[in-house]
Amino acid sequence: MTREILDRQLHELFEALQAMGVLVEKAIEKSIQALARRDTRLAEAVIEEDTAIDRVRWDLEEECLRLLATQQPMATDLRTVGAIMSIISDIERMGDHAEGIARLVLRIADQPLLKPLIDIPRMAKKCQEDLRLVIQAFIDHDVETARRICAEDDEVDALYKQVFSELLVIMMGDPGTVDRATYLIWVAHNLERIHDRITNIGERVVYLVTGKMEQLNP
Repeated sequence: MTREILDRQLHELFEALQAMGVLVEKAIEKSIQALARRDTRLAEAVIEEDTAIDRVRWDLEEECLRLLATQQPMATDLRTVGAIMSIISDIERMGDHAEGIARLVLRIADQPLLKPLIDIPRMAKKCQEDLRLVIQAFIDHDVETARRICAEDDEVDALYKQVFSELLVIMMGDPGTVDRATYLIWVAHNLERIHDRITNIGERVVYLVTGKMEQLNP
């Protein structure tokens, strides 16, 4: 009976983890939509909804602690719960980065964008897709997918460098654009940090399966 209870509780944690991931996926999507449209209402909604992501994080952490206290899991089960506690922290921080983008939108909403948004939406889409995949990889104990996602962090880094370089050229050509260019660089930086945290989750997948903590994309 104890094993059945533990399995049920772990399943519930997995479902809650996926639901939290969906909230952050939507936050990333909305923040970039708000940027593209300079939509302050949508940006404010992202900021307000970050409170719900924070609340889910604390509720999940409390459930993990309750499971540890009542079920006293061992071996892989213990690593699973420990990994979940780490993962929810990373996902919550991704929500903070999406909120950060929304706050930047509020600063530049009354000004035209310096350049068409090409690489920034690509970065956002990559973050959304990989967040969904890495959470599923954790649930499925899929080391191969986790390693692939970590390796692909270089793609996001390259897009960030591209955005940075293009905006740097614009700033050098017209010092009056420095503020707007800097805000867009911060937007791209937030997305780059989101994917770094996705990589952290990939490393947790490997740890869960192998028992060894590896830095997969230093």
